[in-house]
Amino acid sequence: MKKTILSVVLSAAVLASGFSATTIKLGYSTGASDPRAVASELFKSEVEKNSKGSIKVELYDSSKLGTIGMKASDTDLIESIINKGAVDMTVSSAGNFGVYATNVGVSALPFLFTDFAKAWKFMDSDIVKGVNKDLEASNIVVLAHYDNGFRCVTTTGKAVNKVADMKGLKIRTPANQIVMETMTALGARPEPLAFSELPAALKSGKFDSQENPIPVIYNNKLYQVQKFLAVTNHSYDAMPLVIKKDVWNKLSAAEKKIVQEAAIKAQDKNRSIVKEQTDSLVANLKKEGMTVTTPDLNEFKKATQGVLDMFSDVYGKDLMNKVIAFTK
Repeated sequence: MKKTILSVVLSAAVLASGFSATTIKLGYSTGASDPRAVASELFKSEVEKNSKGSIKVELYDSSKLGTIGMKASDTDLIESIINKGAVDMTVSSAGNFGVYATNVGVSALPFLFTDFAKAWKFMDSDIVKGVNKDLEASNIVVLAHYDNGFRCVTTTGKAVNKVADMKGLKIRTPANQIVMETMTALGARPEPLAFSELPAALKSGKFDSQENPIPVIYNNKLYQVQKFLAVTNHSYDAMPLVIKKDVWNKLSAAEKKIVQEAAIKAQDKNRSIVKEQTDSLVANLKKEGMTVTTPDLNEFKKATQGVLDMFSDVYGKDLMNKVIAFTK
């Protein structure tokens, strides 16, 4: 079989470099069974196969990050990308990147999407491509958007059926200002904490509540420390898959194409897994003893309208108008 031009180019590059491969370290804050980990395995496989050995991908889940001096912390992982630290790539919630480029967090606004298809269409839009450019000033290039699902509330002592049930709950959130303001608008008392510390904090009673997508709740066995799940779907949790800009710029055009195509394949796999698990795992959570409620989300949406108004000033009227028009 004749070699493709791309294969010839890559093989020549490897030979010219004395078979010295580029190694890319991809780290994430969750375990090996998480959908982002499964999708990243596909990313690794595709890159290594199609680069003919010119690029190696090393994966570091939460159990392996310590071997390269990293904590299982999304903030630390993103800082490593910005400050040229131990990891070269990571995947984390869009809101976590909003600290460095404010507009990137816009997809986390409360009740912006009603289903996955609409959320994915937005994440693949020119609007998002535009705001992602803002991250390049911080040495971050966005390759694709994994999916973490729609965030839901779990509690220890009582079920959540209406907004009034949220009042006074001390709830763990990520360090995501939109999520924190959303919880405040619903009457809860949000406090950020690293995800790796969450199970112990819930078990000790430090928090009454937490909020995460259904796959995260199940795959990380949060049902062991929380009795109730309320399917609030209050915020869509997109997760940019990113690479250091300086590492990206060192890749050849052919290598960039391979990495980019692998990122999209991994994105699609991740999205498929998260949607399937969101649809199926509620039954599993019930089997594990959780009581599941489905509140009237119109009441929740109305209660959080002020968050949209607040962030309209942050994002600017032009971007907000585009977002609202696109998501209607």
